[in-house]
Amino acid sequence: MKDAFGIPQSLLILGGTSEIGLATARRMIARRTRTVWLAGRPSPDLESAADGLRTLGADVRTVDFDALDPASHEETLGKVFAEGDIDMVLLAFGVLGDQAHDEAAPLAAVRVAQTNYTGAISAGLVCAGALQTQGHGSLVVLSSVAGERARRANFIYGSSKAGLDSFAQGLGDAMHGTGVQVMIVRPGFVRSKMTAGLEETPLATTPEAVALAIELGLRRRSEAVWVPGAMRVVMSALRHLPRPLFRRLPV
Repeated sequence: MKDAFGIPQSLLILGGTSEIGLATARRMIARRTRTVWLAGRPSPDLESAADGLRTLGADVRTVDFDALDPASHEETLGKVFAEGDIDMVLLAFGVLGDQAHDEAAPLAAVRVAQTNYTGAISAGLVCAGALQTQGHGSLVVLSSVAGERARRANFIYGSSKAGLDSFAQGLGDAMHGTGVQVMIVRPGFVRSKMTAGLEETPLATTPEAVALAIELGLRRRSEAVWVPGAMRVVMSALRHLPRPLFRRLPV
């Protein structure tokens, strides 16, 4: 069970090698989290991530999970919940894609959508149902400010995050009153392996800053958090900017 400050004893990260996910795990372990599940495709990176968290004193387990195989999600994730209550699920998997390449390769674009949206719907519903059955818990969904308004430079990725964000909002409404909290996290540009080599945008942030925002959001029982907080004002302005003006921006 979570303590009075919203810190979970047990944590399941979907996307076990995610830098934001691992930064969140480290932060939670430093508070009181004792059991961590890392769900992802089998790889040396996944095992290395688990070993790193074990050195912090947590009981860390890995589970084979593929966002692109929704048919396996109910069985795979069901086994995790069968081992005991999970206080928090962090849905942290996703791919950025390559906009220039994917525009000319529709199947590659579809793969981005299937990972970021279709896979997330499947895993999100399975986990929300399990949390509801146990009667408590938080589902934290890693969205993006890119989903607030599609930009020419990354509209394939942005549209997938827009779908995920809308889904998470609706799921939060569906879970209201059940004991399950759904919190959406909308970071701006995050300095990570995923964005290595890309030009930074204003208000760039780090995995550690996102992890801090997640902790504060849990404590406050927030429904949505922006990272950094100023992104909320920026995206509100961009969202309402007339389209002819929006097209002139260097985005």
